[in-house]
Amino acid sequence: MARVGFLVDGFNLYHSLRQVGAGAAPAGARWLDLRALCDSYLPAIGRDDRLVRVSYFSALAHFREAGHPGSLKRQAAYLAALRATGVAVHLGRFKRRRLRCPHCASPWDRQEEKETDVAIAVTLLEDFAGDVYDTAVLVTGDTDLAPSVRAARRLYPHREVSFLFPVGRKNKELSALVRRSFTIGPGRYERHQLPSPVIGEFGRRIAKPAAW
Repeated sequence: MARVGFLVDGFNLYHSLRQVGAGAAPAGARWLDLRALCDSYLPAIGRDDRLVRVSYFSALAHFREAGHPGSLKRQAAYLAALRATGVAVHLGRFKRRRLRCPHCASPWDRQEEKETDVAIAVTLLEDFAGDVYDTAVLVTGDTDLAPSVRAARRLYPHREVSFLFPVGRKNKELSALVRRSFTIGPGRYERHQLPSPVIGEFGRRIAKPAAW
C-alpha cells in the first residue's frame, strides 16, 4: 500500500476550469473539491494506495480587484473552503514587471506570479526527504517544473512522480519525464464539487460565490 500526495498548481488548474466553463461544461465548476478529485484517481495510481496529503499552491491576485470587484473575496472564500477540507494551502505572490512594446517602445505592466513553481519544487523534495509519501502526483501542465521532477527522480529513485494534467494542459515533454501520467476528464470537475456552504473552523459557513 503506497502513500500518495498531490501537489496542485492552483493557477494552472484555475485557467483549465475557466476554459471548461467557457465551453460545453457548466460554468459553475470552480468550487472544486480538490481532495475528492484527487481521491478519485487513487484506483488508477494503485488499487490499495491511500491519499495522505493534498497541497495547493497559488497567490492572492490583489491586482485583479480594480477591474473585477469581488474577485479577491471569491478567491479567499475558496482558499478557506480548501483548508476546511484538509488541503494544505501555500501562497506565493504577484510582482509587477515593466515591459516595453518591441515596436513602439511604449511601456506596459504585467503581473507575474512569483514563488509558486519554486514552492512546489521545494515541497516535493522536502516531502520525499521527510518520508511523507511514496508517490507524488503533480497537478499541472507547467514545464517550469521539469527540472524539479528530474531532481526528485534522481535523488529518490525508489519513489515515484506522476503528472495529472488539468483539462487542456496535457504536455508531452512532462509526460516523457515520468513513468505514468493521467489527464483529467471534463466531467470530473463537475462530479467533484464542494457543498455550499462548507463548514469551516469554529462552525464558519463558507458559501460558494454566486459567480462560480
